[in-house]
Amino acid sequence: MSTTTGTPASTPASSDDAVFSVDGLWKVFGPKAERVPADPGLAALDPAELRSRTGCTAAVRDVSFDVRKGEVFVVMGLSGSGKSTLVRCLTRLIEPTAGAIVIDGEDVRAMDKNRLRELRRHRAAMVFQHFGLLPHRSVLDNVAYGLEIQGVGKAERREKAAEVVAKVGLEGMEQRRPAQLSGGQQQRVGLARALAVDPEVLLFDEPFSALDPLIRRDMQEEVVRLHHDEGRTMVFITHDLNEALRLGDRIALMRDGRVVQLGTPEEIVGSPADDYVREFVRDVPREQVMTVRTAMRAASAAEAARGPALKPDATVSEAIEAVARSGDPARVMDQGRCVGVVDSAALLGVVAGADTPVAGAPDGPRKEVA
Repeated sequence: MSTTTGTPASTPASSDDAVFSVDGLWKVFGPKAERVPADPGLAALDPAELRSRTGCTAAVRDVSFDVRKGEVFVVMGLSGSGKSTLVRCLTRLIEPTAGAIVIDGEDVRAMDKNRLRELRRHRAAMVFQHFGLLPHRSVLDNVAYGLEIQGVGKAERREKAAEVVAKVGLEGMEQRRPAQLSGGQQQRVGLARALAVDPEVLLFDEPFSALDPLIRRDMQEEVVRLHHDEGRTMVFITHDLNEALRLGDRIALMRDGRVVQLGTPEEIVGSPADDYVREFVRDVPREQVMTVRTAMRAASAAEAARGPALKPDATVSEAIEAVARSGDPARVMDQGRCVGVVDSAALLGVVAGADTPVAGAPDGPRKEVA
C-alpha cells in the first residue's frame, strides 16, 4: 500500500494473478442504451452531445483495468465522474451495458442469480458510505448478519463476529445498538460486517466521505492497518485526492466516465497524462509522494562509499532531511548495493514541480499489464 513513507505492506502480484479484470466496460442510461457502445460515432460524442442526440448518459465509457491480488486499487474522480457506478458494475448491483468483467477467471456478466448471490455474499463484500446497520440489532449481531445469511450456525457466527469486532477496535461495544455509536464507530461496524464473511475483495464506495476529518483520518489508518495485517485485495472509491494518494497502490483517475490516467501515486503526481490531471495534482506536496528514484543519478566511487543510506522507495521528503543533516549526497541502497545518489539540487528540483519522468509511468488511460 502506498503511503507517504515506508515500503508497501503487500506487494501487488502480476496481472496473471488479477482478481478482477475489466475490459471495455460501458454503462449507459437511457433509451436503447446498447446502441451507444456499439456505434463508434455515438461512442465518440462528448456527454452533452450524446444526451442531445440520443437521450442517453454514458456513466462509464470504455473502461479497462486489472485489480491485482493483494493491492489497494483506488478509483478517484469528482462527483459525476462515474466512479460509484463503476464499482457497482463489478458485482452487477448495476447491470453493465457492454464489456467484460472477470473475477478469478469467471465471467461475472454470465453468472446466473445463484452465482451472483454467491459472489456478493462470499467473494466481494461492499462497504458503503451510508452504514446500513440494522437499528434493532447489537453491534455483534450486525457484524454477524452476513454470516447468518450464509447459513452459518449461531455459535460459529457469533464467535467470528466477536473476533472481527475486536480487529476493528470495537471490543467492549458488542452489545451496543447503532444509535449508541458515533459515526466513526458505525462505519467500523460496517467494515467489520464486510470482513466477517472473509471476502476475496473488499469494495469501498466512498465509505468515509460523511465522517468528520479526524474520524476520517482514523478510518484511513484502519484501512492501512488491515491491509498491512491481511494483505487483502481492496477496491476503494473516493473523490478525495489525499485519500487516494494515501491509500492506493494504483489509482485510476476518472472524468466523464473515462479513465484519464491509471498509475501509481508517484506516476500520477510526477507524470500527469494531460492538463486535467496536472491541474488535479497541482497542490499535492510532491516531496511526500515522489520517491528518490525520480531524483537519483549515478554515484561516483567516493559518493558510493559515504553519505546516509536510503531505500529506493524513500520519499523525497525523507531524502531532503537526510541530506540536510549529513551535508553529503544520500546513497540509494538496494539489497546492500549502491544504485545511485541524490543530492540537494536534484531533490529541490522535484519539489519545484516540473513533470518528473517516472519509470513505468503510463502514457495514458490504457489497460495495464504488469
